[in-house]
Amino acid sequence: MHLSDASTPVLSLRDLTVDIPTRHGTLRPVDRVSWDIHAGEILGVVGESGAGKSMTGNAVIGLLDPPAHISGGEVLLEGERIDHYTLPQMRRVRGKRIGMVFQDPLTSLNPLLTVGEQLEETILRHLPVSRDEAAARAIRGLDEVGIPSAKNRMGAYPHEFSGGMRQRVVIALALCAEPTFLIADEPTTALDVSVQAQITALLKRLCRERGMAAMLVTHDMGVIAETADRVAVMYAGRLAEIGPVSEIVGRPRHPYTDGLMASTPAASAGQARLRQIPGNMPRLGKLPQGCAFNPRCPRAEAKCRQDPAPRVGDADARAACWFPIADTGAAA
Repeated sequence: MHLSDASTPVLSLRDLTVDIPTRHGTLRPVDRVSWDIHAGEILGVVGESGAGKSMTGNAVIGLLDPPAHISGGEVLLEGERIDHYTLPQMRRVRGKRIGMVFQDPLTSLNPLLTVGEQLEETILRHLPVSRDEAAARAIRGLDEVGIPSAKNRMGAYPHEFSGGMRQRVVIALALCAEPTFLIADEPTTALDVSVQAQITALLKRLCRERGMAAMLVTHDMGVIAETADRVAVMYAGRLAEIGPVSEIVGRPRHPYTDGLMASTPAASAGQARLRQIPGNMPRLGKLPQGCAFNPRCPRAEAKCRQDPAPRVGDADARAACWFPIADTGAAA
């Protein structure tokens, strides 16, 4: 039963925590992450490799590889808690209520079946329609994502499409059962720049037209700026900052976010080299004392090296930082 109404977020994370037990101790790739995503909204989730972005998405859709598991918090889909669902229950949720688009379209498509067969199979599994209606919906789905001559391409195999067109097919596959929530994990990374722009514009249009909520996972701030409504910045498994795109891009408050913004080509225009954040993200098994970002932070003080960083909303309404950047200031 869906408990949602117009004011209920499509997806809510409440202190979501993921643990991975190992011989040398427990690793925590997702550490008490919380956010809401509403109908028609795209939340961009950004950070370096290992920040916890994809692990958060996998936790939401129940695709964590054991021994990784949700050890705390809640995942609510349209007001209904799903983090304790069994595997058969999650299989019914995936596809029907949550669509998924991954980085490599070839991993999402069966090379031995035509795209039409794959679309029809998904529709028949999740929707109470006849085979003829499933075929009609599959054609409409391909047409909606911009596949030329959609009816004629139903009989084509995945390898007969270009990379960009394959990703469009994957988006059609993710949306054909009419989900209310979409997870797109690095959906444009393997594509050239012009095709990236087409795919991000397509995702944005479909979310608006369908009133669908989406979580867009990427390391590319350009994609975030073009596509998302709000941005969640992750670092070492934690939420570092969250807010509207215009504010995060134009007035970052967490020093890590400021470093990400400064290292983009646009911010480094006229310089021989891109600016960069010194050092590397710490390994989960060797997090520094205090704030995980403090060894790389130009604003770190003694408190940052001793006390764990506050949660978003504790010391600052938007950033998990003891000494956030003022709206009129900039990082040192």
